[in-house]
Amino acid sequence: MKVIFRVVGKTNEAYLQSGIDIYKKRLGHYLPFAMEVIPDLRKVGNLNPSQVKQKEGEAILKQLGPNDMLILLDEEGQTYSSEKFALWMDKRLQQPAAKIIFQVGGAFGFSSAVYDRSQFKLSLSDMTFSHQMIRLFFLEQLYRAMTILRNEPYHNR
Repeated sequence: MKVIFRVVGKTNEAYLQSGIDIYKKRLGHYLPFAMEVIPDLRKVGNLNPSQVKQKEGEAILKQLGPNDMLILLDEEGQTYSSEKFALWMDKRLQQPAAKIIFQVGGAFGFSSAVYDRSQFKLSLSDMTFSHQMIRLFFLEQLYRAMTILRNEPYHNR
């Protein structure tokens, strides 16, 4: 099953992009993986946050296939230890779905339509991180999960 990590807008900081690139490359050794970027909205200066979420939500939903499993990275989502996330991930990889899509929203979060379409909400911490930083943190945790499932030493370094 292919795993897609989808984000809204490009990564602005070079140091974050450098780390993201490292984990994207590493993940390719464990599973079919891709990172996709939904372009930032243009001409949003006159829109309020709710309208921005709605427009971003439309772009997110447009990218989904009917059999895709949508998992939102959301501050209200379920938290796991790294070991439990690895087990959770292993179960998701066994389920019938065209793709597993982990979605990071824009700066204002997700629209209600995106929440309605999702199958699960995942949080990496009780703390709040920027939608830019969460990209690197999630990819590292996904890589860590793959090494845990293969009983490789990365997790214990």
